[in-house]
Amino acid sequence: MKRITKVLNSSVVLVKDENNFEYILLGKGIGYGQKPGGIIEDNEKNQMFVPINIETKTNQALELLQSIPVEILQITQEIITEAKGYLHVELSKNLYFVLADHLNFAIERLRDNIVITNRVFWEIKNYYPKEFNVGLIGLSKIQKRLGILLPEEEAANIAFHLANATASNENYDAQKYSKVIGEIVHIVVYSMNKVLDKESIHYMRFITHIKFLVERYFTNNMLNNEDSMLYVQMKNDYAMEIAEKIKGYLLSKYGREITKEELSFLAVHLNRILNQ
Repeated sequence: MKRITKVLNSSVVLVKDENNFEYILLGKGIGYGQKPGGIIEDNEKNQMFVPINIETKTNQALELLQSIPVEILQITQEIITEAKGYLHVELSKNLYFVLADHLNFAIERLRDNIVITNRVFWEIKNYYPKEFNVGLIGLSKIQKRLGILLPEEEAANIAFHLANATASNENYDAQKYSKVIGEIVHIVVYSMNKVLDKESIHYMRFITHIKFLVERYFTNNMLNNEDSMLYVQMKNDYAMEIAEKIKGYLLSKYGREITKEELSFLAVHLNRILNQ
């Protein structure tokens, strides 16, 4: 049970629970006809979002939500609900505010004929396909409800926010990581001199492995068993030669070495692609 402290509009209300914690509660029609002091029963159809550091950011969150049209807030909520069902992951509580603000700004830019290019569109589309598909669903909702056709690049922007919101690391940077994944794949394609079968299970496993490798690489959480027998076994394999190229590239560009254990698992995945 939640008690209303402020009604922003028909879809957004500020509430307090039994422990006097504040929440921003969102759901179509939950604020209709309501007034401060009113009671809202817990309902799974309503979705709750808690601002980060609520003691200092509640006012900013309310100000943001009041500046965004109700239709965009509703579509944002539907996109997030779609993402939860499709991705089967927990999403950051901050996502609602970030995504609603982005969509509102994207629509404003379109109306003002301001074009901002997403430089990692291809990478996000290909390396975060599930998130990208949710982005396409979001664009379809915007077109049907608002009559606004946003460019496909915005699906990648939505995917970017979803990828950031699903990561366990709060400093996760999907845009940066997508760029690095693309750089690694480019080295692999160039070294193997072959077109990779993007529909193969080995390729999909490889991309999944690279995603986690890149995250571990930038967060100093790399696998680090320096006595790895796997490294000894793979040392003279051509896949290890490609892995060493990737290691050298990352070291020269980002100033950090890949550990032997990470190198070994990378070589294993590369070997599967080589032999498929």
